[in-house]
Amino acid sequence: QVQLVESGGGLVQAGGSLRLSCAASGRSLSRNAVGWFRQAPGKEREFVSAISWSGVSTYYADAVNGRFTVSRDNAKDMVYLQMNSLKPEDTASYYCAANSLDYRTILYTSADAYAYWGQGTQVTVSS
Repeated sequence: QVQLVESGGGLVQAGGSLRLSCAASGRSLSRNAVGWFRQAPGKEREFVSAISWSGVSTYYADAVNGRFTVSRDNAKDMVYLQMNSLKPEDTASYYCAANSLDYRTILYTSADAYAYWGQGTQVTVSS
C-alpha cells in the first residue's frame, strides 16, 4: 500500500510559480507511473500531467502544456510538479496519484487508472 502526501500549494499572483511535491510512504513509488490531477469547486476532477516510472516519459494536458513540468526523484521517492506562468483558472486542489502496476510505460490520463491518491493541496492564483 502506498500513501501519498502532496505539499507546496498556496496563494500566488497570476504569472507566478509554485512547485508541488508528492511524497510516498508505505512502499516505494519508484516503480509506478504517477499522475497529477486537479479539481476546482463545482467542477470535475481533471487530468494535469503524468510521468512514467523512470521519468523518461511525460504527458501534459493542453491547458498546462508549456507551463507545467513534471519530474521525479526515485532515490527520494518524490514526484514534483513545477507550475510556472500560473493563471487564475489554475486555481484548484491538486492531487497526485500512483498507478498500481510496476514498470509500466503507458501514461494514463484517466483517474480510474490510478489506485493510490493523496489528500490534495490547494493552489489559489489571484488575478
